[in-house]
Amino acid sequence: MMQTEQFSYGSDLSGLICAYVFEPNQQGQTLHTKEALQWLQAHSEKGTDAFIWLHFNLSNVSAEKWLQQNLELPEEFYEALHEGSRSTRIELADHHLIAVVNDVLHDFAYEASDISTLWLSVSSHIMVSARRKPLQSVDRLRNAVNLGEVFHSPTELLTHLLRDQADVLIGIVRNAIKKVDVIEDTLLADRLNTKRVNLGELRRVLVRLQRLLAPEPAALFRLLHSPPAWVAENDIQELRQSTEEFAVVLSDMASLQERIKLLQEEIAASVNEQNNRSLYVLTIVTVLALPINIIAGLLGMNVGGIPLAQHEYGFWIVAAIVATFTVIAGYLLVKKNTRD
Repeated sequence: MMQTEQFSYGSDLSGLICAYVFEPNQQGQTLHTKEALQWLQAHSEKGTDAFIWLHFNLSNVSAEKWLQQNLELPEEFYEALHEGSRSTRIELADHHLIAVVNDVLHDFAYEASDISTLWLSVSSHIMVSARRKPLQSVDRLRNAVNLGEVFHSPTELLTHLLRDQADVLIGIVRNAIKKVDVIEDTLLADRLNTKRVNLGELRRVLVRLQRLLAPEPAALFRLLHSPPAWVAENDIQELRQSTEEFAVVLSDMASLQERIKLLQEEIAASVNEQNNRSLYVLTIVTVLALPINIIAGLLGMNVGGIPLAQHEYGFWIVAAIVATFTVIAGYLLVKKNTRD
């Protein structure tokens, strides 16, 4: 097992979280930092059949310095670590595959801030991965290695990582579909208590996931059609299949976004209908109360000559007049609403 003394930010002093060496047709073996460095020095020749995976935590400031001192990685890898745009992509640079993979955090809760980035450099005998926050897909890959799954090349590790990322995305879509199903059922049952803003937040997160997690098609197209010589044909096929799985998941996500949009429109229509009904009831009450308010105002004036003031049945006459006008006003209002 990896040495655990003097860890910093979930890694050792060099920033290394974990390291595995893979001999041909064998399970990955765990290394600590000194053993990994010794292996790199002993297997500097790229013709070896064995390969190594180094996983770093960039929150440890020593990680990037260790990489620059002990590994010959392309300059594009370090540029990717500091660039502003972090769209998912895989491209070829100086006989290395440089990958920028966006993923969700372990405590993902449908928040846009719960998305972070994993950077990778893959060559014929080494794969280097680096992240700043714990991500779901890379930890799935670590679990697969710890459980004894056999990998034959660094490219196979990369492909497995992409599939793990697609699985994570599938789980997110499934959970989102469950949430939308509940909202849709309550809407159909006329018991909706969910605000449109909640659906809007969910839709924004899905749009962000789709934009960040979808691989850039141009770079991927160039890689699949002109792969480096050290990448085996079966690895290219696996990589192509993993991208196709991504395409299916992203299509499902786009359909879910459209469904959420329709639900938002349904909720808006339902709210407008409820407001119209309330306004209609208020209008009826106002119209029905109008005759009695007018007559009460007239008869309540403290002036002389008020009709029926001394009549024996004056109250009942006024009440009959008010009732008549109220019935007529109500009839006209209902008739007008029926025509509309």
